[in-house]
Amino acid sequence: MRIARSYLYVPGNAPEKLPKAAASIADALIIDLEDAVPWSGKAAARTEVRHWLSKQTAPTKELWVRINSGEAALEDIAALEGITSLTGLVLAKAGSADEVRGIGEVLATRGHENLRLSPLLETPRAIFEAREIARQPQVLRLQIGEYDLCAEAGITPGNNENEVAAIRTQVVLASSEAGIQPPAAPVSIEIKDVETFRRSTERCARQGFVGRACIHPAQLATVHGVFTPDAAAVDRALSVLRLYDEQLSAGTGVFIDANGRLLDEAVIRQARRTLSLANVPLAAPVRSS
Repeated sequence: MRIARSYLYVPGNAPEKLPKAAASIADALIIDLEDAVPWSGKAAARTEVRHWLSKQTAPTKELWVRINSGEAALEDIAALEGITSLTGLVLAKAGSADEVRGIGEVLATRGHENLRLSPLLETPRAIFEAREIARQPQVLRLQIGEYDLCAEAGITPGNNENEVAAIRTQVVLASSEAGIQPPAAPVSIEIKDVETFRRSTERCARQGFVGRACIHPAQLATVHGVFTPDAAAVDRALSVLRLYDEQLSAGTGVFIDANGRLLDEAVIRQARRTLSLANVPLAAPVRSS
């Protein structure tokens, strides 16, 4: 499965925005039934979201729905019964591994055991349980709800975001250890200051995040610019994987590239991630320089 570079949030109670969002450059949409929708409007939003999703017979991007927590989650899931265009559910305020496991069990009883889950970690407890949450069946990747998390913990991030670096690293490592996709970077409310948003996104990339959740289409181009490998990186990745296959076929477990550098499993994983982000098939031929 290709690693999505961008997830664009769309309010579930604004169906007129869905066609435009679907036509955007975003790799994935997150249709929001949680914070964006007041309690008085949730029933109507569920109906609108179901209606729109039911018409997406051949979606060109990942389609996610962010569902509510608690009892409302069951109502959200029931409203999405039988929808085949849905990639998965973003679990708002996923507080524990038990909660995530419970959602997975509900989905299994409804015949949706193949539906993906993306828990949104928004509390200190969720961060401490990130390792177990990441291991739950159907979990594809984690996200962090940093604004809610920081508000609850009393953390005030500065311009360099150092205050949340340790939290981010914990989630990145939990994802890697569980063997799921790297986490998507948290949303930013910075829309107009492109340079500040770019620096923040580059920082997230260095910290191990892949892709980012966006609250406005204006953020998409910057996110794609940061997380799309250039042609040289794609060529290097293809060369590494070709050599890896050749060496395996020759029966050797030692992989040395043309520059005499040892290629270990970490390098192979990174090469595969590069091609996934670039949406290049692993079997694609290496281009000549």
